[in-house]
Amino acid sequence: MIDFVRGKIDELTPATAVIECAGGVGYALNISLNTFSAIQGKSEAKLYVHEAIREDAWVLYGFASRSERSLFLLLLTVSGVGGNTARMVLSSFSVPEIAAIITENNDRLLATVKGLGKKTAQKIILELKDKVTSLVETPSNSPSMGSAPVAFNKEVHDEAVEALKMLGFPPAPTSKVVKTILAEEPDAPIERVIKLALKML
Repeated sequence: MIDFVRGKIDELTPATAVIECAGGVGYALNISLNTFSAIQGKSEAKLYVHEAIREDAWVLYGFASRSERSLFLLLLTVSGVGGNTARMVLSSFSVPEIAAIITENNDRLLATVKGLGKKTAQKIILELKDKVTSLVETPSNSPSMGSAPVAFNKEVHDEAVEALKMLGFPPAPTSKVVKTILAEEPDAPIERVIKLALKML
């Protein structure tokens, strides 16, 4: 079992990270937008790992903190919530925000996560309400709000669309949403663009 990987960040997108470890081995990990924000701009990173081993694939998920991984694993215990959906939740809100949403029974806000639905949101709250109390904090600004601004250019648009495509969104409507966001916030950093797009798609 892999608990964590530490090494050079060889490749990084808002949806994936490749960490080069000892011996020249590179591990490709699926990450949330929050983890992307935490390690963006760094040359090295330590990511806590969850291994999803299936008959047809071996998928690694990486997290910048133990609390994010813990919440991811709790989400997976809820029927109907898979790895991609759990990652989408963690890309839409921070760990303290999700914990607060659950403890406050805010199923309407949780249901805004793409692909979740109100019934699944209610199920998450029902099953996890007593398990997330240790993760509740006073929500602070999301990581993206403090990131250095990125100039409005085609690169930001293309990277955002590609990241959202990897999360399962079709390119055409995604591109339209991203362009709308960039028109309103030309200097928005890539992670903020993606986070806003997740709420609009």
